Formats: sequence, structure tokens, C-alpha cells
Amino acid sequence: MQRKHQALSIGVVLLAVSLAAVAPAAARSRSATTNQATEIGVTPTTIRIAVVADVDNPIVPGVLQGVVDGMNGFGKYVNANGGVAGRKVQVDFIDSKLNPNDARNAVIQACQNDFALVGTAAIFLNNATDEVNCVDQAGKATGLPDLGAIDTNLAQACSPTSYPITPAAVDCSTVTKTPQTYRGMQGDSKYLLKKFGNLHGAFVVAGDTPETKRTSSLLGIIANNAGIKSDQNAVVGGRDPQSAYTPVIQKMKNDNSNYSLAAQAVNGVVAMRQEAQLQGLTDPKIIWQCTLACYYAPVFTKAGSAVDGEYMTLEFLPFDEVKSNKMLANFVKYTGTDKLSGFADWGFTAGVLFQQAIQQVVAKHGNNGVTRAAFLDALHGITSFDAGGMAAKVDIGNRVPSQCFMIEQWTNGKFVRVYPTTKGAFDCKAANAVKFQYDLLGQ
Repeated sequence: MQRKHQALSIGVVLLAVSLAAVAPAAARSRSATTNQATEIGVTPTTIRIAVVADVDNPIVPGVLQGVVDGMNGFGKYVNANGGVAGRKVQVDFIDSKLNPNDARNAVIQACQNDFALVGTAAIFLNNATDEVNCVDQAGKATGLPDLGAIDTNLAQACSPTSYPITPAAVDCSTVTKTPQTYRGMQGDSKYLLKKFGNLHGAFVVAGDTPETKRTSSLLGIIANNAGIKSDQNAVVGGRDPQSAYTPVIQKMKNDNSNYSLAAQAVNGVVAMRQEAQLQGLTDPKIIWQCTLACYYAPVFTKAGSAVDGEYMTLEFLPFDEVKSNKMLANFVKYTGTDKLSGFADWGFTAGVLFQQAIQQVVAKHGNNGVTRAAFLDALHGITSFDAGGMAAKVDIGNRVPSQCFMIEQWTNGKFVRVYPTTKGAFDCKAANAVKFQYDLLGQ
């Protein structure tokens, strides 16, 4: 009898051991599900994303090629590091050609073939209907996610499916009101005023479209609110010759201006500085300031001494500081040192935002939970994004612009960090942020 009990006990133990061994294997079998085609642009092996940008055009040829370069660099980076959601990323470039029809057709094409728009940089994308009404794989008008690098049109920037890496200055809830509410960053203007004292001069804006004029005008309004006085407000176009800047420089001389804020395309910045050099306006005490468009742009660096001393406010780390930030090092490595530019940085940054949102979707829903609806939900929840520290921190989900910045200067043929002096650092003081009311849409 005792032997029977011993045999039974041994049998129970063996059965328990056997079940214990089988259970993990079954669990592993259930968890190791095969990737499926879960959404438009999502196959078991690939996620397709589209970058729609203005490149081939007769006005400013190749104007936003940098965004495409940055997105291609991101594709190489993410695929070299395992992809996302168990899949490789395919970057589809669609040229919007500085043309509203091409821009709209590009969005329609992306809706049909791609999971999302990433790094969008189409200046004439002035209709968000095709994004908002884009149907998903289930036939529902979920919308096409749009992670814009450059959103100049409010229809796009304020679209419910749009989450730009540099949110619009206008509070989208006020676009139908008069006046509208705007948010901005005035830290750079405050810094320049503190360092150089009273500043007054020419504010030059891009007048190619009503949207670019409005967007670039805001930079001057914010600088003016910070205390930099305007002697003149000039409007130029992307195809204007150097002679268009003759009266601008003449007035600067007549007004003894000691400041200029250039918010136009980089070729215009160069033309203006060359005109200043021609007219002898070369006083080193004059503060010349442009946007990120100047940073690493070949047309700018090739101008050499003509643009010497130009300051530029950046919301990303300088490219020579790769030792201070791992993601910046990835950007430089995979984009290529010959293709670095401010716009390339924005393209890569938009890609990193895409990666972060997809990772959040996978963490919540698994690899086969990758849908446009889940992706849009993840984007809405990202309220503190800095692209791994390479970019100024921004609230993506609530579309609030960053209050962080740093300043570079082109001096003696190279870019030099001016402020803050610590490598890898931004100035993110709360006082940098400014909020004001203004009617730009009714003008």
C-alpha cells in the first residue's frame, strides 16, 4: 500500500513538472504572434511613411530638400536599429513642388499608400480636407496623421490630425476670433537686448504667400514686444533680386539702424547682406539675425565674409556637439555630413517623433495594434518631446511652441555657439515664453 502511495506521489510530481514545462512553451507560442497587415501602409514587414516637401520648383529650386535628407537619414537610422513594431520603415518622398495642386495630390496619394505623413514641408498645403477625411483600412474616416516639419498654413497646422514638431504660434482655438491669441519665444531677443543695449532696425519678412507673410511677421512682432524697435517692415519674395534690398539697406543707413531680423528664405538673407556690403553698411556693431534657414545652408556658407557675424536662433543642438547627445550623433551619422542643414534636422526630428509614438502604441496594443487611430491617440498624449535631447522640449499633444532656444553665430567662416555657452544646453527659462493677442488673420 505504501508503495502505491509512493508511486502515486511520484506520478503527481512528474505530472506537475511536465505541466510546468509545457505552460511556458504554450505562453510563448501565444505571445509570439505573427505580424499582420493592420493598417494602410502597414504590412507584416514594413511601415510606409510619406514625406511631402517642396523640392523641384522654379522659384527656389531645392528649397526644402533638407527635410527630405533628414527623413531619409531617419529611415536609415531606425532600420539599422531594429525598425519599429517589428517592421522596417519605408520613407516615400512625394514632391509638392511649391504648388497647391501638387501638394493636395501628394496628400491624397499618401492617404492611399502610407500610414502617416512625417516631416511634411509643403508651403502651399492650404487645405486639410484630404487629411481629415482620409479613410483607414476599416473604411473609417480616422484621418491621416501629419507630423509636420514646417506647417505655415493654419488649415494644416490646426487640423485635428496634425501634430507638428514646431507648433503654430497661434492658439488654434482662437483662429475664428478677432484678435487671435499667439504664443512665442522671446528669449533670444531679450538676450540680445541685454548684451548689446538698445536695438532698432529692419524687420524683413517673406511675402510669397499670405501664410508665409503672416508666419514670418510674427517673428518681428515678438521681437518688437520684447523691446527691439522697428525702423521699417520690408516684404520681399523668394525670387526678388538683390536690387530689391537696395531701399532696405538705404533706409537702415538713414535711420542709423543697428539691427536686422531676416525672416525670409536664405537666398534673400544672402542677397541682403551682399547689398549691405555693396553699400558699405559693414559696421561690426550691427546685429544681423536670421532663422535656422541660414544654418549650414550652402548658399549661406559660400557667401563667406558677406554674411559674417550673422546670428541665428536654433531650437536644436548644433551639429558639432555630437559628443553631448547620442541622438544628435545618430542624426549626423545617418543623414551624412554633406547633407546637414537646419531643415534636415527638422526632418529627422519629425521621424523621431514618429518612432516614439509608434513605440507607445506597441507598448499598449502590441505589434498588431498599429493603426492610425491608436497612433493619433499616442501623439495626443506626448506633452514633453525633445527627440532624445537633440531638440528643444515641446508640448506636441497640446500644440504649444517651445520656450527653449540657443544662439549660434557665423564668424570667421564657421558656426560658433554663443549662448548658452555650455555644450548640449538650451535656455528654457519660463520668462522666454510670451503670450499676446493680435489680429493677423483679419489683415
